[in-house]
Amino acid sequence: MKCDSSILNSITGQIISLAIKVHRSMGPGLLESVYLTCLCYELKKAGLLVEREKTVPLFYEGVKLDQSYRLDLLVQKKIIVEIKAVESITAIHRAQLLSYLRLTGCPIGLLINFNVELLKEGICRMVNNFSEISEYAASYT
Repeated sequence: MKCDSSILNSITGQIISLAIKVHRSMGPGLLESVYLTCLCYELKKAGLLVEREKTVPLFYEGVKLDQSYRLDLLVQKKIIVEIKAVESITAIHRAQLLSYLRLTGCPIGLLINFNVELLKEGICRMVNNFSEISEYAASYT
């Protein structure tokens, strides 16, 4: 999952630009699913590899359990994008994204809250500081 940081920065910039485009067109106040659908469309149109509602298995103590979680978007198999349409991003939203980054080994994630007046106020970029890729991450990619 190693990737040049300049490439990751370029892709996250592209994701943010397209999210701003969606927000300008749709405005705040809609359901998360609307923004997710529109952003997914824009990302694919831009030629990016996008997996929507990517199911990721849950491993605990090295055992795959009958439980999974879903990433809103996985872009280029490296960047997790979590979409929200809430009053404000809270610590639990940030913790969720950090957990997803840690569990998957993905290097970077974006938390985007579309329920704001200006989208730049609703964007949180997070980096996975763990240098080792877990056994789990290798198994799902």
